[in-house]
Amino acid sequence: MTLDTKIVLNTGAPMPMIGLGTWKSAKDKVGQAVGYALVEAGYRHIDCASVYGNEKEIGESLAAVFENGVVPRGDVFITSKLWNNAHKKDAVLVACKKTLSDLKLDYLDLYLMHWATATPGGDSEVVDENGILITEKVPIRETWEAMEDLVQSGLVKAIGVANFTAPLVCDLLSYARIPPSVNQIELHPYFQQSRLLEFLTSRNIAVTAYSPLGRPGNDDMGARLIEDETIVRIARAHKKTSAQVLLRWGIQRNTVVIPKSTYPERIKENIDVFDFELSNNNMDAIGELERGLRLVDPYFWGKIPYFD
Repeated sequence: MTLDTKIVLNTGAPMPMIGLGTWKSAKDKVGQAVGYALVEAGYRHIDCASVYGNEKEIGESLAAVFENGVVPRGDVFITSKLWNNAHKKDAVLVACKKTLSDLKLDYLDLYLMHWATATPGGDSEVVDENGILITEKVPIRETWEAMEDLVQSGLVKAIGVANFTAPLVCDLLSYARIPPSVNQIELHPYFQQSRLLEFLTSRNIAVTAYSPLGRPGNDDMGARLIEDETIVRIARAHKKTSAQVLLRWGIQRNTVVIPKSTYPERIKENIDVFDFELSNNNMDAIGELERGLRLVDPYFWGKIPYFD
C-alpha cells in the first residue's frame, strides 16, 4: 500500500484513500492549506461542501495550482455536497453550478447529497416554536433523479450520499438508475459503524470516513481520541503519531479518510501513513474502543432524531 493507493468506485473511477477535509477550515487559511496539500504534501483528493462556506477560497487555490501545471486537474479527485436547502429538482442543478463556479471547475469527481433532509430555501435552517427543524416535502427520489441528470450532463462524474442509514440506502437502491458510489459517514474508533460498513460493502458502495480523528475537545468524548491509552501505545510501538494510527486504522478497514487541518506540518503528517501497517492484534485492540459515540448529531440542529 502506497501513497498512490486508491479505492475503485462502482463507476470504475479510482478515488484516493486519503483526502484533505475542509469542514470548519477558516476562509483565510483554507486556500493555503489546499495549495500546500496538493503541491507540497502529495494529496490528490480534496473534500468540499457548499455549506462549509469556503468553496470560493478553495476555488482560488485550485485555479492557481491547475493553471501553473504543477498538478493536472485530472489527477485530483474533488468532492462537493448538495445542501439541504436545494433538494428540489430545479434547485439541484443551480446548486451544483454554483459550487462549480465557486471552485472554478468544469466538473466534480463526486457530488453527494449531504443529508437526507430537505429544508426550505434560504441560507440557514429554521426551527418552529418547539425547536423542531422546519422541513420541506421533497422526496429523496426527486433529489436523486436530479443528481442523476448531473451525471448525464457531464457536470459530475459520480454521485453519492452522506449520513445515510442502511434503510435509506435500501430505499434509494430500489429506484436509482445510477446507484450511489459513496456514502460519507462519521467513522472513528469510538464510533465504528461496523454493521453499516459491512452492508455498504456488500452493495459495492464505498465509504468515506469523516471526523476520522474524532473532534478534539468535544465535551461528550471525555478524553480526546488521540490521547486514548490504546492509541498512544500502538503509536509508540510503530514510532508514529496517534493521528497516523487512527488514519491507518481507517484505511485498513478499506475506508477513505478525510482528516482536516490547515497547518502544513499536520497536513504532511496525516498523509504519511503508507510506510507501516497495523497488525491484527492492533486492529483488534482498536476495535475494542467502540463507544457508540456519535459526535455529529443532527438532533441538535432542530430536534430531529435522525438516527434513532
